[in-house]
Amino acid sequence: MTLTGTLLLLAMLSCGNSTKPIEAQTEDTQAAASAAAHATDVNPVSAAPQPATPSASPQPAQTIPDFTFYMLRSGIRFTKQDLAKKGNIVFILFDPTCGHCQHEAKHIGERYDQVKDANFYFVSMNDPALMASFLETHAKPLVGKANVELLYDRNADFINKFHIPSQYPAVYIYGNNGQLKDHWDGERDIDKVIAAIRN
Repeated sequence: MTLTGTLLLLAMLSCGNSTKPIEAQTEDTQAAASAAAHATDVNPVSAAPQPATPSASPQPAQTIPDFTFYMLRSGIRFTKQDLAKKGNIVFILFDPTCGHCQHEAKHIGERYDQVKDANFYFVSMNDPALMASFLETHAKPLVGKANVELLYDRNADFINKFHIPSQYPAVYIYGNNGQLKDHWDGERDIDKVIAAIRN
């Protein structure tokens, strides 16, 4: 995916449920495409992806694909081989400035004892400086846990290999066999989140 495509996708993803009709979202996307194209001297018609909607969005990867993320604190490469071998694997694609992402992280932190056997990978394409204080600010109980990792996706591997979600946060639960068990886009009732993670 090109830089322009990535910028457009970030502009299209909404934090939580959008109240705009699809037609209005398409106009917003086209306006964002035009602005991004001006900024990068690219033809907006060829650069603009279609808006991601729940019905048009392809299904998420059924097995964990190969990927390269970077551990936020150390900058060390993190790949599929580095994933935990026991317990469910929970990827949370988030935007540190998204209120729904902040709430979901907070609620998971408050109920950590109920999901401590799962492994959490908070993944973001945003500026690492914005990511750095996300857990400390919104989910303090998760800070320093061995099964919680903040990962920087500087090459947009998640949206290129896992799934293009329609909303943040986007949660993907895989079993330790690498098979998809559940996923959802947008904030969900915390009781349902906990039940899905524990399943």
